[in-house]
Amino acid sequence: MELVKRIFADRPLVLASKSPRREQLLRLVGLEFIIDVPDIDEEAVEPGLPPAEIVTELARRKAETIAPKHREAFIIAADTIVVLQDEILGKPRDRQDAVAMLRKMSGQHHRVYTGFTVLQLPEGVRVEAVECTRVTFKPLSDEEIEAYVDTGSPMDKAGAYGIQDMSAIFIEKIDGCFYNVVGFPLARFYQTCKAKFFKGN
Repeated sequence: MELVKRIFADRPLVLASKSPRREQLLRLVGLEFIIDVPDIDEEAVEPGLPPAEIVTELARRKAETIAPKHREAFIIAADTIVVLQDEILGKPRDRQDAVAMLRKMSGQHHRVYTGFTVLQLPEGVRVEAVECTRVTFKPLSDEEIEAYVDTGSPMDKAGAYGIQDMSAIFIEKIDGCFYNVVGFPLARFYQTCKAKFFKGN
């Protein structure tokens, strides 16, 4: 889509992520980019930070980690977490952990936070934003949970589910941006970057 591509038209675009979902979403809106996966410890954040600050800090670190290798580029980085009440649910450690997470979320609502950073080099101009979406699960039976975990799909996803896969049948309601739950808030990203970087008519 030319509207989005024009924002970043004057230099290369780099995605600092290993997430296939983010790659797919950015390609969905017509962006062309290379991928450079940053090596950071996503667990090393200050204890007690609010969820919005956690995802913002991690996205910033990802962008800054690869910045020295891309001195004239736009760098996009993001981080997503799932919060159930006050508990942050990361990627499950193993099958048992995935089952436990889904049992906790059964019949409950949780929030999905995604923070993104866009770094413009060499100027060092940076924009950041956070999107939050409220997701409500219907009550789940143990049979449903076990069957979903058996697919293997939950194992690389925060909160042990991916709304774009078969777990879609577990969702009762979404309040907010759907694509944020997938892994990247496209509308917020477009509006934020258009306001900051677009120089055209």
